[in-house]
Amino acid sequence: MSRRPRRNHSPAFKSKVALAAIKGEQTITELSQRFDVHPNQITQWKTQLLEQASTVFDPGGSAKEPAVDIKTLHAKIGELALENDFLEGALTKAGLLSAKK
Repeated sequence: MSRRPRRNHSPAFKSKVALAAIKGEQTITELSQRFDVHPNQITQWKTQLLEQASTVFDPGGSAKEPAVDIKTLHAKIGELALENDFLEGALTKAGLLSAKK
């Protein structure tokens, strides 16, 4: 028996299958045959939908801001300021930039 190549299902498809499982009009086995997905996968999607259902009504929902590393940003600002000062001095010495400040 050969293995089927790995498939990537869209979030819309996953939610459709999970909602059908939650409705309970068909068994997991029937849904598995209908959607051509393994029964364990349907159970996982159903569980995932039930666990994350409360976030649908959460203000801000899934638009969480990524964590910002302030130390890294300050280091980058310092590095860029140092480069700007160096380049300004080099351009001034080369006569390409007036020495106004």
